[in-house]
Amino acid sequence: MEGNKDEADKCLQIARKALREGEPEKALKFLNKAEKLYPSAEAKALIEAITRNGSAAGGGNRSESGKPYQRKSADTRVENGPTLEKENKADSAKVYTKEQLEGVQRIKRCKDYYEILGVSKDASDEDLKKAYRKLALKFHPDKNHAPGATEAFKAIGNAYAVLSNPAKQRDYDQYGDGQSPGNYQHGGFEFHRNYESDITPEDLFNMFFGGGFPAGHTQPYNNGRARGSHQSYHRADREDERADGGFSMFLQLLPIIVLILVSVLSQLMVSTPPYSLYYRAALGHTVRKQTSNLKVVYYVNKDFDKEYTGVALQKVEKSVEEDYINNLRNNCWKERQEKNDYLYASKVYRDDRLRKKAELMRMESCEKLARLNDLYRGG
Repeated sequence: MEGNKDEADKCLQIARKALREGEPEKALKFLNKAEKLYPSAEAKALIEAITRNGSAAGGGNRSESGKPYQRKSADTRVENGPTLEKENKADSAKVYTKEQLEGVQRIKRCKDYYEILGVSKDASDEDLKKAYRKLALKFHPDKNHAPGATEAFKAIGNAYAVLSNPAKQRDYDQYGDGQSPGNYQHGGFEFHRNYESDITPEDLFNMFFGGGFPAGHTQPYNNGRARGSHQSYHRADREDERADGGFSMFLQLLPIIVLILVSVLSQLMVSTPPYSLYYRAALGHTVRKQTSNLKVVYYVNKDFDKEYTGVALQKVEKSVEEDYINNLRNNCWKERQEKNDYLYASKVYRDDRLRKKAELMRMESCEKLARLNDLYRGG
């Protein structure tokens, strides 16, 4: 059963990541798998939330009056009467709020990347990250269906990728006003096309909120437009860089490979421990014992008392207590993660039930760990 719990935890982690990346179907698949392997309150609550709300966070976008924008016909959107012209036929079945539309229009009116992110030219790296996080969540196409939201999302990604790179920022500050050869400026999102990110906006978003690196080679969004000789020059530079990408990737992965090899070798060299924190008949650990210091329960085989006495027994009990504390720390981290997941899901799906569940959730391992810390401080 413990083995199933480990597998269920892995499925829960994948489901959490899928939720953060806006993939409720994938999350639901792994939540159901986790529930079958080892039923838990978290998996059940998240399954209910996703099933009830679907992929539309919060049950749909709403207007200032509290009512959602609805499709009046194949070419118009309405909110209690006023008609908004449709700009994207592919989004004909989707709804958006007046605030979302005004946000897209604001991005369209911006004259440079600093204005898009709402930062000054001397903004720190942390300021840029905060501005990007806020805007990327607001304009992501999965959440914002207003006409032009996808282009606004791309513009936000390009703005951050350029301004967060010192070399590109210097180049942009020098030529970004239109003096650079090949630049053209037509208003809206079409300014400074030579200053685009070498990573797609979606991959950049996943790096911030999904915790992973983009798969495969990264390609800039060019929307099928020619960029002139200056862009061709930069493209050639990127192709030269990608030629060395394989070796660079190997060098980056080398420390990880070494760690894995060391870990495997150490596992092979370590003998079976003389104790377990749980009852394990397969290892012969069926005799219940308790440490003399922290009163931690552990299990040993029937010949343990003959082999371990005096100093040897003290070393074993010290190891038992260290393992116990480490387990408490790991479980405490999981409890905090689970609570944060409930809070996150309650915000995404606007579900008060999940928020209350998070607030009432008992952090047993964290409480035990806190009692041990108090005991040590008191001693």
